[in-house]
Amino acid sequence: MSMERMISYYLFTTYVIVGAFLFGTLEGLNPEGQYLLQIRKSLVDNFNNLDNWNSSDSTPCGWIGVNCTQGSNPVVYALDLHSKNLSGYLSPAFGKLAHLTYLDVSFNDLTRKIPKEIGNCSALEFLLLNDNKFEDQIPKEIGRLSCLQSLNLCNNKISGPFPTEIGNLSSLTELIAYSNNISGSLPPSLENLKTLKVFRAGQNLISGSLPPEISGCQGLEWLGLAENQFSGEIPKEIGMLKNLSYLNLVSNLLSGTIPAELGNCTSLTTLALYKNNLEGPIPIELGNLMALEKLYLYRNILNGTIPREIGNLSRAVEIDFSENSLLGQMPIELTKITGLQLLYLFSNKFTGVIPDELTSLKNLSKLDLSINYFNGSIPIGFQYLTNLSKFQLFSNSLEGSIPQGLGVYSSIWLIDLSENSLSGRIPRHLCQNSNLSFLNLGSNQLTGNIPTGILNCKTLVQLRLVGNKLRGSFPLSLCKLVNLSAVELDQNEFSGPIPPEIGTCGRLQRLHLSYNRFTSELPREISNLSLLVTFNVSSNFLFGKIPPEIFSCNKLERLDLSHNNFVDALPDEVGTLSQLELLKLSENNLSGTIPVSLGKLLRLTELQMGGNSFSGSIPAELGTLSSLQIALNLSYNNLSGKIPYELESLDLLEFLLLNNNNLSGEIPDSLLNLSSLLGCNFSFNELSGSIPPFKQIQKMDSSSFMGNKGLCGAPLKPCNEAPPPLLPQDIEENRNRLGKIVAIISAAIGGVSLILITVIIYFMARPIDTVAPKQDKQFSSPVSDIYFSPKEGFSFQDLVAATDNFDDRFVIGKGACGTVYRAVLPGDHIIAVKKLASDREGNNVDNSFRAEILTLGKIRHRNIVKLHGAIILPNLQPEMKMRKEMGKEKRKRKIEQIR
Repeated sequence: MSMERMISYYLFTTYVIVGAFLFGTLEGLNPEGQYLLQIRKSLVDNFNNLDNWNSSDSTPCGWIGVNCTQGSNPVVYALDLHSKNLSGYLSPAFGKLAHLTYLDVSFNDLTRKIPKEIGNCSALEFLLLNDNKFEDQIPKEIGRLSCLQSLNLCNNKISGPFPTEIGNLSSLTELIAYSNNISGSLPPSLENLKTLKVFRAGQNLISGSLPPEISGCQGLEWLGLAENQFSGEIPKEIGMLKNLSYLNLVSNLLSGTIPAELGNCTSLTTLALYKNNLEGPIPIELGNLMALEKLYLYRNILNGTIPREIGNLSRAVEIDFSENSLLGQMPIELTKITGLQLLYLFSNKFTGVIPDELTSLKNLSKLDLSINYFNGSIPIGFQYLTNLSKFQLFSNSLEGSIPQGLGVYSSIWLIDLSENSLSGRIPRHLCQNSNLSFLNLGSNQLTGNIPTGILNCKTLVQLRLVGNKLRGSFPLSLCKLVNLSAVELDQNEFSGPIPPEIGTCGRLQRLHLSYNRFTSELPREISNLSLLVTFNVSSNFLFGKIPPEIFSCNKLERLDLSHNNFVDALPDEVGTLSQLELLKLSENNLSGTIPVSLGKLLRLTELQMGGNSFSGSIPAELGTLSSLQIALNLSYNNLSGKIPYELESLDLLEFLLLNNNNLSGEIPDSLLNLSSLLGCNFSFNELSGSIPPFKQIQKMDSSSFMGNKGLCGAPLKPCNEAPPPLLPQDIEENRNRLGKIVAIISAAIGGVSLILITVIIYFMARPIDTVAPKQDKQFSSPVSDIYFSPKEGFSFQDLVAATDNFDDRFVIGKGACGTVYRAVLPGDHIIAVKKLASDREGNNVDNSFRAEILTLGKIRHRNIVKLHGAIILPNLQPEMKMRKEMGKEKRKRKIEQIR
């Protein structure tokens, strides 16, 4: 044999052996192993969790996640690939695993739709596809899985309705599909699922009514359909589900009454129907649910009283009827539920006293009876409840003192008794067990100082004592509390300086000290409060310059320094507060020009700078404040120049107040772009020209433009209007009127002369010894009987401003001819103003007024009632209404922000 032939034979033999080996290897991997390799091709295994899926193996039985039967011919019966960090999609090859009874690919990142071929796995009992990103509809072919016991599809992106074929799953005991985008209505075929025990499909988009056919699921124990769009009434047929232990229909659009038939579900341990539109009374039949532990009916429209039968729920631990329209007194029978831990009845219309028997519930941990009409005192027995942790009674009509032992026996962490009429002192032991985090006693009539136990409470996070009669200096001990984030001491009687040591309160986010009697300069050390979000020291007696250092608190969103005695210029550093949304500086003595840096406060929604002495022009940079919405108030200053046209960019602005300045030129037509404007005031400036035709012009009073000699057009007089010529009859009528006036004046002069003659004769005949003593004359001399007409610098507008639009607070006397008001005028004159009475139709008899001088003496500056920032003008009812509504909205926003 030649060498060439030998080489060829050798190569052929090698190829045959290798080929036979390879063929034998592939032939050795059984068909199910080959199907699994096809499945692997559609999966992305970045962490090599399926690394041992080897094609050289004869069977896949040793592969990760694969389980096979025993014996000489093993088959794959289970595939468990949960939490393997797999992505990709499920291959249709799954449908070839005919012996598969268990498939779990949960907690991965699989996408696309569920393959319809899965319906070929006729032996499948458990199909767990939850916590992936599967899309599209549930394939109707799943209905062929007659052996399926558990189907879990939750936490995916599945859409479309449940297929009708799902009713064919006669062996199904568990159907879990919550947190998807499933829509449509529930198929009536669900009634065929006689063995179904758990049905959870909450957090979807399922709509329509609850099908009465669901009562066919006689074995149902758990029904959770919360956070969908179900509407209509709860079917009374649910009462046929005798085995039901958990019913959750929360956050739907259900209406009608709660069916009394629910009282037949005697196995219920949890009944949650809150956040719907259910109405009518609470059925007394719910008292039959002796196994019930949790009853949640809050946030509906339920009315009537709490049935006494609720007291039969002896196993209840949590009852929440809050945010309804329930009324009447709290039934004593509730105190029979000895294991009760949570009782929420807030935001209803309950009346009467809080029963003392409620304090016998020794297990009570959380009690909230807020926003009702409870009266009387707080039962003293609450202080002995050892488990009490959350105690809220705010917004009632409670009076008397707070139980002084509160906090001694319990580790209470939240107390809110605000908005009542409670009096006396703050209990000393509220933080005795070092657990108190939130304390709100605001809007009461509490007196005295803040107890030392509160000031040293290391767990305290929020302290709210607004609107009481508390006294003392600023409590510096609070700065040692490392968890304290909010201090609200507004509207009390605290006094003394705000100390520099306040800079050590480094964790504070909210500091409110308004409406007190603090007297000092504002300490620059406030700049150390780097977390400060809201800072309010308005309506105190603070003075001096505003320290530029405070503007380094770059997290500030709300800053209120109004109604104090701050002087000098507003620092340019104010423009560094990039997060600022509210800035109030009104009613101070600030001067200089308005910093152009204010234009950098792009998140500002309200700017109040009225009632100061700012001069110069209005910076055009204010036009960049595109978020400005509530108000721009620059009134009652010394501003001059033209109104910048750049203000046209403030298209969210609702109120623009530029009155009582020295502004000149025309009102820019560009302000017509302020489409959100509800009110404006340009009065008492030096403006001229035609008033732009604002969309709201028909709602604007002329007083918003008065005091500008050059302005014309609606709502003022028309521009270039010539006076109408007098007709002959008008001339004759004027002559007759003039004659009458002359006759009346002549008669009046004659009468006065006669009186004067009589008085002179009387004094001439009077003995000398009747003259009053010198000291009596001196006593009466400051008061004058002289009435005078307004002079230069003393206008009707001054009287309106000084009496807050003739508010009743300034009334010092009333009579048949009118009402007398006390007013402080420019120049520190205190006068009495007589406003004439109105006729029967409600119109003033006369537009004139008279003023009686009471004293010409000076009074101290701090006693002057400063009203420069007000926008109260004659006949300003529409604008006053807008301002009141604005005030209400601001208070509402404040409450929302605080809570």
